[in-house]
Amino acid sequence: MLYRKLARPALFKVGKGDPETAHAMTLKQLRRVSETPWLRRQMQRVNQLQVPVDVCGMTFPNPVGLAAGLDKNAEALAAWPALGFGFAEVGTVTAQAQPGNPSPRLFRLPESQALINRMGFNNDGAHAIARRLAESPKVNCPIGVSIGKTKITPLEEATEDYLQSLRILYPYASYFAVNVSSPNTPGLRRLQDAQALSDLLKALYTEGVAQAAGRPLRPIFLKLAPDLTESAIAEMLEVAQDAKVSGVIATNTTLLRDGVAQREQALAGEAGGLSGRPLTDVSRSVVKFIHRETEGRLPIIGSGGIMTGDDAEAMFEAGASLVQVYSGLIYQGLAPVKQGVKRYRRRLTIPPAHRHSAHRR
Repeated sequence: MLYRKLARPALFKVGKGDPETAHAMTLKQLRRVSETPWLRRQMQRVNQLQVPVDVCGMTFPNPVGLAAGLDKNAEALAAWPALGFGFAEVGTVTAQAQPGNPSPRLFRLPESQALINRMGFNNDGAHAIARRLAESPKVNCPIGVSIGKTKITPLEEATEDYLQSLRILYPYASYFAVNVSSPNTPGLRRLQDAQALSDLLKALYTEGVAQAAGRPLRPIFLKLAPDLTESAIAEMLEVAQDAKVSGVIATNTTLLRDGVAQREQALAGEAGGLSGRPLTDVSRSVVKFIHRETEGRLPIIGSGGIMTGDDAEAMFEAGASLVQVYSGLIYQGLAPVKQGVKRYRRRLTIPPAHRHSAHRR
């Protein structure tokens, strides 16, 4: 409530011309939290949300995490568990540093509770982020790393580009998310084609085995676009399971503009991926399909349109093992995190047959 009434209006006013200004200012404050042990301890006491869950051999303090894109360069790692997150994902990281697309490249649609971004994988590059991960204060939750293709790398050399990032970052990541579904790098989604995807994922798995050198493998998650048909998703799932992928993240941002308020249609014409409330039902439907198609054998991280605790609970009900928040944090503050963990805890105590009626109450 305080966030929505006080902090959000101030941040939105600061970033009215360009929301990246507010993003940078917020990240600067979070860096200070990350670098200040006594402040982290105080915040963790207030935001302590312990409902441990095991997924792919990793123990998460709770199942609600930070999606990739907010802390791209691993600048505020220790702040996220202090704020109550059960895990955080940094990136998307590319093998080479790159500035991303020209500004403006981030747009708010407040009436729709949505964002449009065409950031273009702006990041400091795998070497710099690996150093930051190595030097960060100890973090008591899993830290995932989303990896993508460097823009200037030709598509036919994409596999080696991803492998370079994996090698550099392998010692520091709890898991990897393979991003072939961003709409903001030209040609990237062509890597979702069955043969290209199979070659990439098998190469990453083989390299992971080599990097692990007999120790437990870092899980690899495939991040899917929400704009695929069910038959295309089914094909990708078959490829992913054949390549020994550990799980999937559903979903990335969408190119569609369904659910955008009429008064924000002009902004909806901006190029880029749409996230937030318009994605809620779409992402949940994809999660439900994946869970049904794989008979629950493939762990799913539900991402997209989780704006409230009810949204998180519905995503768990659809089959997600974990969920991630991004746009919900921008519009609602920490409420989706805290409420999401409470809903998950409640699910553990209510028999499945009674969950829907409890949800209605």
